[in-house]
Amino acid sequence: MKRLLLLVSLFMMSQTAFSDIIETQVTLPDDLGTGVMYLNDKQKKPGPGVIVIHEWWGLNDYARDRARMLARAGYTALAVDMYGTGKVATHPKDAEAFMKSAMAEPEKMNARFEAARKMMLKQQQVEAGRLFAIGYCFGGGVVLNQARMGTDLAGVASFHGTLGTDTPAKQGDIKARILAATGQADPMIPAEQVTGFVKEMTEAGADFQLLSFPGVKHSFTNPKADAVAERFDMPVGYDAHADQVSWKALVDFIEHKPHAK
Repeated sequence: MKRLLLLVSLFMMSQTAFSDIIETQVTLPDDLGTGVMYLNDKQKKPGPGVIVIHEWWGLNDYARDRARMLARAGYTALAVDMYGTGKVATHPKDAEAFMKSAMAEPEKMNARFEAARKMMLKQQQVEAGRLFAIGYCFGGGVVLNQARMGTDLAGVASFHGTLGTDTPAKQGDIKARILAATGQADPMIPAEQVTGFVKEMTEAGADFQLLSFPGVKHSFTNPKADAVAERFDMPVGYDAHADQVSWKALVDFIEHKPHAK
């Protein structure tokens, strides 16, 4: 009986924790697609807002969970479907096809991101000057490219995202602060790409941080990465330590308020 009461109590605590998060399906203008907005009902005054861009799989439960985690941390989060049509892959071949299709239309991707950015700026819970964008894998490359374009954001953070580009930033292009977390054993983000990224950011005069985790593979923040590696023989893997350290670095990054120049 005591065990039953304990289980009921734990269930109620879990329900209470989740009840503070308001989840709302949103539609971007001009048929650009959809997203999911997460608000913390306990938030009493404006604070940081975060746009979340998914991995190449699409806007799946993992991307939504990350946005939900941000809301629990006290931020307003918007998980955007960068494919625009609700496509979610479970096989790497489909994920690659979805990603290539999206990247073949950069203007539409930029319009989709800009629509999400404007939507967030209209939220009364989002403090002016404190809008961020984060991305995982494919999404990491998306947000870094937004920074390279000079998009008006407080900061962008990339987790196991592509660091290379065909259009490197020039001096003064980047306005946002940058956080990039990568795995040293990630064959998809080889050492020369990391070196090139550091060189690019330094020459562009960007305010950036780089976290490189020794022995860590691609998708290190995703607890389902090990199952993907086993099923499809892919060089990916979850790393709890790298996940926790990079998440704390993200929160510190969001909370940090640079001194006015």
